[in-house]
Amino acid sequence: MNSKLSTKAIIISALLCAIGIIIPMFSPIKFILEPASFTLASHVAIFIAMFISPGTALFVTIGTTVGFFMGGFPIVVVLRALSHVVFVSIGAFYLKGNKNKIKSIKSSLVFSSMIGIIHGICEVLVVMPFYFGTSLSEGYYDKGFLGAVVGLVGIGTAIHSMLDFGLAVYIWNVLPKEMKRNIVRTQKA
Repeated sequence: MNSKLSTKAIIISALLCAIGIIIPMFSPIKFILEPASFTLASHVAIFIAMFISPGTALFVTIGTTVGFFMGGFPIVVVLRALSHVVFVSIGAFYLKGNKNKIKSIKSSLVFSSMIGIIHGICEVLVVMPFYFGTSLSEGYYDKGFLGAVVGLVGIGTAIHSMLDFGLAVYIWNVLPKEMKRNIVRTQKA
């Protein structure tokens, strides 16, 4: 029985990982604020993985990072994806003991805000060395450090994170309860 549950856990994680790679590559819903762009729902798979278990969340985060690397994305994008390990770890371990935080709108917003801020800070920390190493596109330098790195990367990522979190909560909440129980039970085995 354990190998069957482990196989299910691996398949669920792999499917979320694939979704996390496919959405940014092929989504037509992109908001471009030069020099940054934000793809709606690009973090949804990671957030859903956070709702399942810390192990699933970390697997999906690392898997999507590898996908971006193998997909030939610029190294700054790959490292931004890798920085998700920080907010995903914090969020998944917190949710492990506080599943009710995603049930009400108020607690979900507070949690989403905190995760969004951590997410934005991590991405700013990744982009800073590239900015000061003058290896980013001209658009970053035209907007300056505060506009491009703090504004677009930091604040933009936090807002983007909160929107994607809201989508993930919506999707998670419309799943049948029995399906969610099976998914979470599978991850514990």
